[in-house]
Amino acid sequence: MKHSLLPLGGAAAATALLATTLTGTAQAAPDWATDPMARNNSSAVSVIDFWAASNFAALKRATVYNPDPGGPKMKVGGGFSPDGRPGTVGPTGSEKPTPSLAKNVNLPKTIGKVFFVVNGQYRWCSATSIQGKYRNLVATAGHCVYDPGSNSDTLDKWVFVPGYYQGKTPWGIYVGKSAWTHYDFANYEDYDKDYAFVTVYNGVAFNGVKQVTKSEYNGFSGPKWSRGSHYYILLSKDVGRLGDNVGGQGFTWNQKTGKTVYVFGYPAAPHPDGDRPYSGVTPKYVYGKTSGKEYVSAAEKVEEHVGLKGAFTPGADGGPWISQYSSSRRLGYVNGVTSLFGDQDQNDRYDLITSPYFDGETAEIYRKAAGVWSGRIVGPNGELYK
Repeated sequence: MKHSLLPLGGAAAATALLATTLTGTAQAAPDWATDPMARNNSSAVSVIDFWAASNFAALKRATVYNPDPGGPKMKVGGGFSPDGRPGTVGPTGSEKPTPSLAKNVNLPKTIGKVFFVVNGQYRWCSATSIQGKYRNLVATAGHCVYDPGSNSDTLDKWVFVPGYYQGKTPWGIYVGKSAWTHYDFANYEDYDKDYAFVTVYNGVAFNGVKQVTKSEYNGFSGPKWSRGSHYYILLSKDVGRLGDNVGGQGFTWNQKTGKTVYVFGYPAAPHPDGDRPYSGVTPKYVYGKTSGKEYVSAAEKVEEHVGLKGAFTPGADGGPWISQYSSSRRLGYVNGVTSLFGDQDQNDRYDLITSPYFDGETAEIYRKAAGVWSGRIVGPNGELYK
């Protein structure tokens, strides 16, 4: 498979878990990169405070993240070359979905929005819960975790809200704890590796607003706000693991292309010509057969994207591409995430979405993330840990 190489030496070479010996003494960089997000309970609580304060004002202010307005012109390349045998991990419950192409599609409970702060602005992308050992894993695009423009650390104050709708968090807010992505995306913005897996803490939900005295307000550690001489706190509770609440999609890699997939997400941005067919308020889907050829774009270092014809617009970034999707069970196998939007006929309307090809390197990064425990940030009496 195509990936950038860096020479490693000393202790770094000895400890690189996935390093591959090359001709001579140079060695490949590890395929994976990982960074902490909310490092500890105190950091996670501060993230909850930020988004939940003043009746979720920050969530409501967030706008769609679109780091690549206009979209690239994608060229068609050769066919795909899997780097090993195909594989799958079953969805939550381990029951094999029964795929269907029903006209009325039940949207998966697993999808939602990830919210974060970038360059001082409140932004969001699409994402899904995905199966893992501790049922605490989110799959999304790499550029919805790292800012490709600044080559900086992970995006700030990162949370996942499944089923988000206009300030409502029906299954709670899940704070990101650690991000796992391909080394080449984290370091070189290589969009062939534009995917990420994020472990999240147990969800936090809220039992309503309570008016309190000033002394109670001062002593409260959770989300709170005041209006004049009136003081309010937001009562919280632990709602458990993400996968226990909304389920988790399966995961698959090194699959043949040209198969039918469903793509889910929250498209919101306008087409390049200004037409705005989507609001971003509710999730949408498109489905069809993926391309049997690679899509390439030099500007984004893309040499092997999978393409699907569709008019999704940005906002759907990070949304899952699900094969063998069962509308009755609302589960299937994640085999890609929306990465780029193309205008192939150059009429200022998006008509193509693309995803990185999920191969054995993707599977190894997924496995690393899927085996990491995260924990809870709300105590048994409803107190937020500090």
